[in-house]
Amino acid sequence: AILSRVLEDKGFRVCILAQPQKDADYTRFGRPKLGFFVNGGNIDSMVAHYTDAKKKRSSDAYSPGKKMGLRPDRATIVYSKAVRRVYGDIPLAIGGLEASLRRFAHYDYWDNEVKQSILIESGADLLMYGMGERSCVEIATRLKNGEDINEINDVRGTCFAVETKDYIPRPAAECPTYEIVKEPTEGGKKQYAIAARLQLDEHDAFRGKSVIQRHGNRIVVVNPPALPLDKQELDAVYELPYERNYHPVYEKDGGVPAIEEVKFSIIQNRGCFGACSFCSLAYHQGRTVTSRTADSLVKEAKIIAA
Repeated sequence: AILSRVLEDKGFRVCILAQPQKDADYTRFGRPKLGFFVNGGNIDSMVAHYTDAKKKRSSDAYSPGKKMGLRPDRATIVYSKAVRRVYGDIPLAIGGLEASLRRFAHYDYWDNEVKQSILIESGADLLMYGMGERSCVEIATRLKNGEDINEINDVRGTCFAVETKDYIPRPAAECPTYEIVKEPTEGGKKQYAIAARLQLDEHDAFRGKSVIQRHGNRIVVVNPPALPLDKQELDAVYELPYERNYHPVYEKDGGVPAIEEVKFSIIQNRGCFGACSFCSLAYHQGRTVTSRTADSLVKEAKIIAA
């Protein structure tokens, strides 16, 4: 909802294709003029579908009527491959929680193995990580100006993959390769830990470098994080005209229950200095804390109260 309003505010038209079930659904709005921005929803699909004991959940609070099965496992990958089947080489960028957390080779709890970057597995052209306002607008603007998405490889807060033979060296930190960190040995696990520490250390919008990781004959290049929005920019984002509810088309199904948890919440700040081991907030939003102005918060509170 936020990114679609931000893009709309910059003059773009956005169609939201929610939880498509079959290839024909992807043609509902016709062929996009610029391309697809794909994400897996407000919550990671695997977390939504399974308990920590790997048991299938009986309901999904983020789907109409809490109905299970409206979204596939690893939704970002499934949606991206469907876009490729239906539209071929149309510009395709992935983002959201699923993509952001899996931008490097990563441990998958449900399959108990290290998987390659979701950028490669999904077949997308670009991956947007962290907070997406700046990257979404820049990518959309450059696509609108006729730039090839394969040439858009310098946007902060994005990742791209390149053949090793075509890689142009740049100032970057290199972490252990996918082939090394996926090994289920003590040595492989240690290299995974080294890679994870380096990725966290460089996730800093002001001093972080690009990070590269080799995957076979390809290199995943993760550009430095997007700069955080300042007070006025945060105010502008949260003062856009939101409906503050699920789409009325879901009313017949009983609505989307997850809205109840956040319907009267107000976002005051972004970022967290803690970087706790059990939380990924700093890995998305960074460790620099920025906040909205008091006037903006009061304005939103009055809208909600009314």
